[in-house]
Amino acid sequence: MSGQPPAGRVAGELMFDAVVLSGGRSSRLGGVAKSSLQVDGRSLLARTCASLGAARRLVVVGASTPDVPAGHEVIREDPPFAGPAAAVGAAVAHLRADPAPWVLLLACDMPDISRALPALVAGAGAGGRSVLAHDGGRDQPLAALYRWADLVVAVDQKEVRNLSMRALLARVTWSPVEVPAGSTNDIDTWSDALQFGAEEPGAGK
Repeated sequence: MSGQPPAGRVAGELMFDAVVLSGGRSSRLGGVAKSSLQVDGRSLLARTCASLGAARRLVVVGASTPDVPAGHEVIREDPPFAGPAAAVGAAVAHLRADPAPWVLLLACDMPDISRALPALVAGAGAGGRSVLAHDGGRDQPLAALYRWADLVVAVDQKEVRNLSMRALLARVTWSPVEVPAGSTNDIDTWSDALQFGAEEPGAGK
């Protein structure tokens, strides 16, 4: 043994797996996969994955792409495009045999999400309950650190296909955690993309 702490141990001895949701039809982007949009030369999916080096395991839910770092896991919700709750259900099923105590759940479309992660980890470690990022007056269920037990209960009690995240989490006890302003701003439209300077792959060539 090397004597080093296992991967995923961070401040406060919080061990977590990370789940990144990269699916969706991107209908407001004309079908262009938002995970593939480039910001500062990297795709949104690659940027999100790069912020998760402290995770014990990293699971991407969505179509496999070259933007998923080698050695990480890719799964798909069933059926495809059945919504974020279905993607969470697929991740819980995938992790169930060997779960960490915590699951960091992120959508892939928040270019500055790395700025929010320290606050989420600190908030979960301090309170011992699931935490959602609170940014600009909104709670963000797809920028959150959940107790594994909470996600299992939420998924097992619901039919998750086409279910909203709010409905999925209706019985989960969670606390809001203030994160840096704008750190969870996401890209849903081309107007949003313009604000971040996001481009389609190959657009700058």
